Amino acid sequence: MQGTWQFQLRIDASAELAAALREGLACPEYEALYDVLRRHDATLKCQFDAFTDYVDEAERLGRDAYPLYRWTKATVENPERKAKYLRVFTVYVDGDEVYGADVADALQLALTSLGGAVGIEGVVRFDTNPANNPRIGA
Repeated sequence: MQGTWQFQLRIDASAELAAALREGLACPEYEALYDVLRRHDATLKCQFDAFTDYVDEAERLGRDAYPLYRWTKATVENPERKAKYLRVFTVYVDGDEVYGADVADALQLALTSLGGAVGIEGVVRFDTNPANNPRIGA
């Protein structure tokens, strides 16, 4: 069954890298990271920004259709959680937030190999297996 799951990578960034990524700065010291992203048709999105977008959309379109609204709203309003998620970035590949194991494997290896040299403090892998992702508030 594992072959049916898709994967998502997130990076934990240093404060300096996170600020540069969120501000869209093309800093030469992060060129190795930008190269990896280009090679894999990947982009990064700050998880805090993704949460804020989700809350804004839910409030605009109706909260009932957004099952994680309450948890997400509480997260963006909590200063400690905000500080944490400002440094977490989701890796999108070809615009998709989940992708196959082969893509995740190659990208995870490339990002992990960069490590602290470019401000990556960790690379975390998630899968779409519901058993590994219990519902929040359930």
